[in-house]
Amino acid sequence: MWFRRDLRLADNPALLEACDAPGGVLPLFVLDPGLWEPAGPPRRWYLSRSLAALDDSLRRLDRGHGAGLSVVRGDPVVEVVRAAREVGASRVHVAADFGPYGHRRDAEVEEALAEEGVELVRTGSPYAVAPDRVRNGSGAPYQVYTPFHRAWSEHGWRDPVGPPTGPARLALDGAVELPDPRLPHGMRLPEAGERAARRRWQAFLDAHLAGYDSDRDRPDLDATSRMSVHLKWGEIHPRTMLADLHGRRGKGPTTYRRELAWREFYADVLFQRPSSAREYLRPELAAMQYDEPADGLDAWREGRTGFPIVDAGMRQLRATGWMHNRVRMIVASFLVKDLHVEWQHGARHFMRWLVDGDLASNQHGWQWTAGSGTDPAPYFRIFNPTSQGRKFDPDGSYVRRWVPELADLEDRFVHEPSSAPDGPPGGYPEPIVDHKQERAEALARYERIKK
Repeated sequence: MWFRRDLRLADNPALLEACDAPGGVLPLFVLDPGLWEPAGPPRRWYLSRSLAALDDSLRRLDRGHGAGLSVVRGDPVVEVVRAAREVGASRVHVAADFGPYGHRRDAEVEEALAEEGVELVRTGSPYAVAPDRVRNGSGAPYQVYTPFHRAWSEHGWRDPVGPPTGPARLALDGAVELPDPRLPHGMRLPEAGERAARRRWQAFLDAHLAGYDSDRDRPDLDATSRMSVHLKWGEIHPRTMLADLHGRRGKGPTTYRRELAWREFYADVLFQRPSSAREYLRPELAAMQYDEPADGLDAWREGRTGFPIVDAGMRQLRATGWMHNRVRMIVASFLVKDLHVEWQHGARHFMRWLVDGDLASNQHGWQWTAGSGTDPAPYFRIFNPTSQGRKFDPDGSYVRRWVPELADLEDRFVHEPSSAPDGPPGGYPEPIVDHKQERAEALARYERIKK
């Protein structure tokens, strides 16, 4: 069993298939330099902890007497074949990977295994409905979310399956120790592993699901599930979550199901158009005039723009490896529409620092903001960071938490410190741009490419 983005025992069909083998199963993870090296400190740290949790769970299956997870480092095309040869495996089981890199890698591994007489068996995927499974009436993939969501809901998904109970697990002689990467000073990340995922999910269901529809856009409230990191690493399957939501009525459960569908929609879009991870989904938007990244990009990364909601989000990212989704949209709009910096710069920064960095969701979230993505009414949506702050953080508690220089400002000034009688306090900067002017400039640039 070659684990990748499915670091759990429960509801793991590929693992159950592997465990049907009478001679035992080798639980394997390959530290692939092609994925490990580009990953930022948060994802490296979290992955190492999640692998340790999976290793512990595997050993617990036999009350501490069974083998755990064998970890190797290197090119999967070489290492998976070597591992299969060492234990005499006739099959390698995986959950299908639909990402651009993973899809290509698996094809190469499959070919290398076939030369050794070993079969690569794909069972399940990280999604309730795998990419390319639902198409419109003419047989084409969906390009807009709403009809995709309708077809996705009608298609449905299987019920979750339980964890394995056997057989004996095998160990690999050439396994390496788990890496122990360090986090930047002061950064704190959530607990990793399948059990942590289930605890967090249950706590959300009990305390916040009912109010999710109305509270999810409020960064000042701890009202979101924060399950994105657990979904990223497959510590819980979305099918498990959908089963727990089944039968629950009200706007909260309905809205949460739609958010899970957004994740699957973006995965489908990326599968259909792998180049959209780097290039414009709508190529005509590539003609947009952007500025060369300069001091403004650095100020944005450091949370020193003079726009409190933007700075709070960027500082939250560097402190926790996570940012509230509403704030992700605000800071992305500010970079692209106010600073006129091309979206790929922001997408790369997010992928480096987000512990839940998912290529499909991240890149297409940025393309949505840049107006080059799946949204049919795109570019002229430009978030006003000051009014967004006042609407979604009304008393400024989110800003005060992450921008302590503004902690003592009155509520009426906290989202616009330059309007305070004495100006911004404590060395907090003046706004680096005039939003009204930059909004007009962004729209003017859009009009030029329309013509």
